Amino acid sequence: MCVFTFYNLWRCFKIAKQKDDVLINEQITAEEMMVIGPNGEKLGIKKKQDALTLATYAGLDLVLMSNGPMPVAKVIDYNKFKYEKSKKEKEQKKKQREQNLDLKEYRLSVTIDTHDFETKLRNAYSYLEKGHKVKVSVRFKGRQLAHPELGKDVILKFAEGLSEIGVICEQPKLEGRSMSLLVAPK
Repeated sequence: MCVFTFYNLWRCFKIAKQKDDVLINEQITAEEMMVIGPNGEKLGIKKKQDALTLATYAGLDLVLMSNGPMPVAKVIDYNKFKYEKSKKEKEQKKKQREQNLDLKEYRLSVTIDTHDFETKLRNAYSYLEKGHKVKVSVRFKGRQLAHPELGKDVILKFAEGLSEIGVICEQPKLEGRSMSLLVAPK
């Protein structure tokens, strides 16, 4: 019994040193609170000392879940609670990353060399495989603007190279001195 009590005290002090936004055990300042048991059952409104006694007999921690007009505390294992909370946060971040797909722009020129073209095509292919969109644009310089069909040919050749993994969202359109096309993954 003495070892069990020592372990609980040691655990309370060790957890109390950790900085977190959740109040536990002796950190709770409210005198009365609604207490929820380890299995989710409502134990009713209890005084702080009674709730702490319940938690120590169960070998668990008293965690303040909400601090409103009537504070709500739950008798749970704090380390498990913290682990599940961090797991949920990671899952939310992962979903947020999946929703925020990037748009990568590849700039080509009318007089692009074959090796440069193939390198950019390979990079765009790998980017489309990840599920992102690709914008291909050709910037016209000087007298090249007199022949926009040359730029359109380069863009369509690039889109043709990505045709097995991507689909054209927007057809090539001329905006000022540049022509652009949008390719999305299939």
